[in-house]
Amino acid sequence: MKYVLVTGGVVSGLGKGVTASSIGVLLKACGLRVTSIKIDPYLNTDAGTMSPFEHGEVFVLDDGGEVDLDLGNYERFLDIKLTRDNNITTGKIYQHVIAKERKGDYLGKTVQVVPHITDAIQEWIERVAAIPVDGEDGPADVCVIELGGTIGDIESAPFIEALGQFSYRVGQGNFCLVHVSLVPVLNVVGEQKTKPTQHSVRGLRGLGLIPDILACRSTKALEENVKEKLAQFCHVPLENIFTLYDVPNIWHIPRLLKDQKAHLVISKVLNLASIVKEPSLEEWTSRAELCANLHVPVRIAVVGKYTSLSDAYLSVLKALLHAAVACRKKLVVDWVPACDLEKETEKENPNAYKAAWKLLKGVDGVLVPGGFGDRGVEGKILAAKYARENKIPFLGICLGMQVAVIEFARSVLCLHDADSTEFKPQTQHPCIIFMPEGSRTHMGGTMRLGSRKSIFSVTDSKSAKLYGNKTFVDERHRHRYEVNPDMVERLEKAGLSFAAKDETGKRMEIVELPSHPFFIGAQFHPEYKSRPGKASPLFLGLIAASCGELDSVMNPSSAHQHLISNCPKNVFVNGNSKKASNGLADVRHNNGYCNGLYTR
Repeated sequence: MKYVLVTGGVVSGLGKGVTASSIGVLLKACGLRVTSIKIDPYLNTDAGTMSPFEHGEVFVLDDGGEVDLDLGNYERFLDIKLTRDNNITTGKIYQHVIAKERKGDYLGKTVQVVPHITDAIQEWIERVAAIPVDGEDGPADVCVIELGGTIGDIESAPFIEALGQFSYRVGQGNFCLVHVSLVPVLNVVGEQKTKPTQHSVRGLRGLGLIPDILACRSTKALEENVKEKLAQFCHVPLENIFTLYDVPNIWHIPRLLKDQKAHLVISKVLNLASIVKEPSLEEWTSRAELCANLHVPVRIAVVGKYTSLSDAYLSVLKALLHAAVACRKKLVVDWVPACDLEKETEKENPNAYKAAWKLLKGVDGVLVPGGFGDRGVEGKILAAKYARENKIPFLGICLGMQVAVIEFARSVLCLHDADSTEFKPQTQHPCIIFMPEGSRTHMGGTMRLGSRKSIFSVTDSKSAKLYGNKTFVDERHRHRYEVNPDMVERLEKAGLSFAAKDETGKRMEIVELPSHPFFIGAQFHPEYKSRPGKASPLFLGLIAASCGELDSVMNPSSAHQHLISNCPKNVFVNGNSKKASNGLADVRHNNGYCNGLYTR
């Protein structure tokens, strides 16, 4: 097994995750099998109890692991399925070591950070790196490890020490350290400054880690004299210094690394030069070019609680992008704070109220994502009501589905106090209730989590057609509350259709309004399984409906002609760059993707 460690220096937020993912893509394009590990030095056992404002979205894996959002990047870039153990935290390591101490596994030894914690970290890395994540048998060839945080952080110290030991443990030729650092340009002098990176590398060396490669973030490509200075003062060969300058979208990064021959340098450090092939990145080039060729906009309102931080809905944004590019449209996202739609805001801040409603009334489609807590819930209900009454395409995810059911009960069944017991425990008409198996005392890891089966009970529903008329689908879940089974019959008689249920038939998974052009809610999170070349069917349906092209997406025969007429001159199809006249058999398998997101 070969290991590539990606660390960061100077400041956080430099793009270590994208760099690690892009290195994985480059190595995969060389014919190697790649897996990934993310190390988060915080004491939390996992990301499940952390606020999106603190740490961005919580990404959910097939096995129910609640992990850092970077694992979502790894899955999307590399098209792999990771496990909860691929996200290492200080909390997990200490919990593991303390459990062993309580069992007596250390035979009376004094348990210390070195060697017990550091050994546990190394053993965890070796064990998880050997788990296949690409659907093939046997371990991967290369494991890309990202160390969260910045060199010098106190909480990272045990991991830095463990990784220093690990580099000697696996031996020279099996370990490559890529250090991502900042080379700022001061506006006053307009000169690229190397001193921050010099100090960062000096700190890294002082902690026992020697970088093989420098990946320098800057606004523009590094000047040759700047690279020479970095090579001299950081003791890194000139050809091992790469510049990751600002690009229009992240899909340029793998190609940017290839153009600087990063694959040759990494394969040389890892003694792989004799077996790797020249990487083929036509797919990534085509995606980036396709992004530039999209001009017809589709405007989607995301009505949520955390709209001031887009990372809180990162997977939702990616899924919207996958779908928009599959439909050959430029995605424009309007962020609508749910609380600004409420009547209280009209009194307290009328300008914000008017602005929110103006945005909502100007979109082609409405999406209400998941969330927790009662703040903004009434605004989400109003958004669902507006979309339902005005025939605007609507997709509700998790809580978004639940508020759609509440709104229908209030408006159509005239149950004006209908609510969720999450927000109003004593409501006379509980449309949404706490799941019996849930815990009311412990928050972490106690929800209904991970990939679970949803069986279509209405085979001619829009959602069933979008999923290719399958009898069931496996999607990832993360919720504590569900539609009240005692209310289902009454809701269905009023016109609401529960198109998919769980294996027991008692838990509602997909809700639709057949009389509406596109009004769908899903209890699961379809965004977690969306991929650049395989857009989530429900997101694809929302975008297509918002463009007036839903029939072409649900009907494979017409989807073929739809793509031919909407493709640019060259598109990436099934792994090859082809003329648009070849078309695609089904829009759901189109490989086009870009990261050119426009928001306001």
